[in-house]
Amino acid sequence: MTSQAITIPNPARAAWFIALGLAFLVAQTLMAAAQNRPGSFADLAETISPSVVNITTSTTVAASTGPNPIVPEGSPFEDFFRDFMDPNQPGSPRPRRSSALGSGFVISEDGFIVTNNHVIEAADEIKIEFFSGDELPAKVIGRDPNTDIAVLKVESDEPLPFVNFGDSDVARVGDWVMAMGNPLGQGFSVSVGIISARGRALSGSYDDYIQTDAAINRGNSGGPLFNMDGDVIGVNTAILSPNGGSIGIGFAMSANVVTGVVQQLREFGETRRGWLGVRIQDVEPDVAEAIGLADAVGALVTDVPDGPAKEAGIKAGDVIVSFDGHDVLDTRQLVRIVGATEVGKAVRVVVFRDGGTETLMVTLGRREEAEGVVPAVAPANEPIEKDLLGLTVTPLTDELREQLGFGEGLAGLVVREVDESTEAHDKGLRAGDVITEAGQQKVVTLGDLEDRIEEAREAGRKSLLLLVRRGGEPRFVALSLG
Repeated sequence: MTSQAITIPNPARAAWFIALGLAFLVAQTLMAAAQNRPGSFADLAETISPSVVNITTSTTVAASTGPNPIVPEGSPFEDFFRDFMDPNQPGSPRPRRSSALGSGFVISEDGFIVTNNHVIEAADEIKIEFFSGDELPAKVIGRDPNTDIAVLKVESDEPLPFVNFGDSDVARVGDWVMAMGNPLGQGFSVSVGIISARGRALSGSYDDYIQTDAAINRGNSGGPLFNMDGDVIGVNTAILSPNGGSIGIGFAMSANVVTGVVQQLREFGETRRGWLGVRIQDVEPDVAEAIGLADAVGALVTDVPDGPAKEAGIKAGDVIVSFDGHDVLDTRQLVRIVGATEVGKAVRVVVFRDGGTETLMVTLGRREEAEGVVPAVAPANEPIEKDLLGLTVTPLTDELREQLGFGEGLAGLVVREVDESTEAHDKGLRAGDVITEAGQQKVVTLGDLEDRIEEAREAGRKSLLLLVRRGGEPRFVALSLG
């Protein structure tokens, strides 16, 4: 019997081979993914566990005696209650000790330890328990409430095992991570997961949190978040939970923020952040259009108190698009970059102004020592009301200035009323607001504002940028000219 070859028609043959190839490609992809998944985390956990510590703090809590009873003078119970409430009497309420638990990790063989500020804040005593079972007292080297980071120090006769910080900026969503710490008092516990998101902000100016689904619970605070190389890429700080337990949404302050803070705390015992000296807001698309900026990026300067920026020539209405060689995307990024820059350093700041860019040199001050002073502007003219852009405005007089609680140096146009059917109302303008600039020029009279409106229309602008103050705080608002 002879074998017979099966002939596949050309179109069918092509489709068959394509399907076979796709199946092979999918199989290869799945195999590669399986190979990238660690078979076990045991070796990594064994290597880095000795550097992770449990932290126990003790705090003296004042005695609570409750409300004192009111006893009429001369009452037979007067002596009894006086003796009973006397804290020097035996059995009287006394101060008590309160304990708390947290986590941390060793970053040098000579005993420097990183943890969260809220773990050790107000503690009278701090005890460090190591993986080996040894215990040592610790002292606080420095604290930074802004990033919730603290540095401790223990004295040991032997070099301590420690871990290094990694580059958190190269960590990607989907990367494996390992969290270690002391959750709910269950010391030296390990959990694993992936990075769920990057660049999260919770409440602080310098926030740059890594979100992870690795289980983090109370007591994990201050513990390390490791990458698969055993480097610390975050400090476990907070969880999002309706019941106080882990639901897979935890946050670790990124290592690239922590390292700068730790370095300053070790060197100075405090933070020394750079200070530019401006008030800023994000650039909205309508604001970008109003000033002729191609993209809604950068940080829009709303006010320039006395300080480094003013001395360098930065003005309200400038958009900071680059700082010390870094492109500025928004205000949050600028705050972090400036804060991480050395105090006293001269940096190049590129601003967008009058349709073009200018480069200015600014010598940074220190944020912790900074106190802003609002610059004075020109006095107001006679009171006349007019309806413009959905607003009823009038020049700011001495009488209105006193009624609204503004300082003598402030000048501009007071908003008397806002038409609720207009864009001005939708964008938050209200009676009592003061317009100090329009089209990035000062306005003192109604004629000034009318001139700015006409100039914007002649230039083909669709909107006009206003600088508005409320309660002393400035912000920019772009209103349509239609």
